[in-house]
Amino acid sequence: MKLSYNKIAGKSTQRIEAVSDGIFAVAMTLLVLEIKVPGVEGKLTENELAKVFFAQLPRFLVYFLSFMTAGIFWVGQSAQFAYIEKSDRNLNWISLLFLLFVSLLPFSTAFLSDYTDYKFAILVYWVNILMLGVCLYINWSYAMKHGFVQTEGDKEVISSAIKRRIVTAQMLYFAGALLCFISTYLSIGFIILMQLNYAFGIVSGRNKK
Repeated sequence: MKLSYNKIAGKSTQRIEAVSDGIFAVAMTLLVLEIKVPGVEGKLTENELAKVFFAQLPRFLVYFLSFMTAGIFWVGQSAQFAYIEKSDRNLNWISLLFLLFVSLLPFSTAFLSDYTDYKFAILVYWVNILMLGVCLYINWSYAMKHGFVQTEGDKEVISSAIKRRIVTAQMLYFAGALLCFISTYLSIGFIILMQLNYAFGIVSGRNKK
């Protein structure tokens, strides 16, 4: 009896998680490389040096934004694989596509750091976030459809919570991106505040009290 290679490939979820952790670690490390010590000529006064430092604050802001973005999507993928206990070749490739957009974060971050005052730079960064969310949604939907999700709780309730989180976050990211037509810094600030809420459950934590 012949057995198709596609039927036996990509069965291990541990390999997906391992390569994901590695790519996230590299991407998050590369983000900081965009913050470079500016080269200056001649001797500076204390005030001049302070001005040179504070001129880099937009880059620190974008770095923080991207580090939070990477952290949130790493947590999101980890939450899914806490329930996904089986895999196949297609799920592997969906995960690799997700990681492709994770590895693009350093580029979109660098682009935004260099052109923070431009709306187009915000839109490029937003597309990167959008594709991360789309891939994460497809990943979970595929796992659910093919019976790869194992849990002692109500599977549909868990699935609804995961999907709702992705969709709501993407809607807020889109709203944040649209704010660039008012101010690019307002757009970045809104997205950071949203991420802080998602990271620490500020609003949801109050609602539970």
